Amino acid sequence: MTFPTSSFSSPSAPVSFAARTSLTLADVARQAPAVFADRAADTTGPRYVFISSRDILTALMDAGYAPTGAVQTRSRDGQGSHARHMLRFQPVVDLLSLDDVLGEIVLINSHNGRSAYQLRAGLYRPVCTNGMLTAIGDFGLVHVGHRGNVVANVVEAAQRITRDFSRVGEAVEAMRTVILTEGQKLDFAREALALRFPDVAQPPVEAGQLLERRRLADVGDDVWRTFNAVQEHVLRGGLPGRTVRGRAVHTRGIRAIRENARLNTGLWQLALRRIGR
Repeated sequence: MTFPTSSFSSPSAPVSFAARTSLTLADVARQAPAVFADRAADTTGPRYVFISSRDILTALMDAGYAPTGAVQTRSRDGQGSHARHMLRFQPVVDLLSLDDVLGEIVLINSHNGRSAYQLRAGLYRPVCTNGMLTAIGDFGLVHVGHRGNVVANVVEAAQRITRDFSRVGEAVEAMRTVILTEGQKLDFAREALALRFPDVAQPPVEAGQLLERRRLADVGDDVWRTFNAVQEHVLRGGLPGRTVRGRAVHTRGIRAIRENARLNTGLWQLALRRIGR
């Protein structure tokens, strides 16, 4: 299914796009106000080139990328207007011919001088609203520094990822064909649990809890469905458990963008290893 590029260039009304609704500029401003910062943080150096993420957003919209998600990290240091933020985009033409996921371009940035623009390959699964980050080797992650023609460089990076997105589709198809034993699934969950709680000798939940399925679509023994079930539990939290002292708790969902990216990337790499990538 395709739509005219111009339909994404207008910020006036939402556009229905492949099971998701695109955001208007007003939607983005409400969900991630740091996107519309009009100056850099005072902590940035003289070589830092300030380009508002709004300029990147509108340039990507003009290039045919529909914004479908926007979040920003909560700030405790008074730098909320320059906080790290993440935008998710779907291209005008669907990147994949898969029945349960949509290809995405994910943009991460902040205006505090602490990070470059990050362009990442991603997937969105409508059945559970999971958003994934899906780099494969040197594909699917591009850093663009705050120097030179930043807007053009970011758009070019998005287009470069889009051109080779079939690599992600091939990986997903391979994950669907590789069946895991009960022991292998538990090993996957143990590694995921260690990723989620890297400095905790005794996590509050058992690895097996990460394998519990929340919906019929996730029932199965292949790598793809195992990965999706585990990823949702790790990122959304809500699993009942107990502290070392026996106090009842529930695991917390992941809200920080940096931690979301770390876990999403790590879990995807665990899945890739199961298919020999």
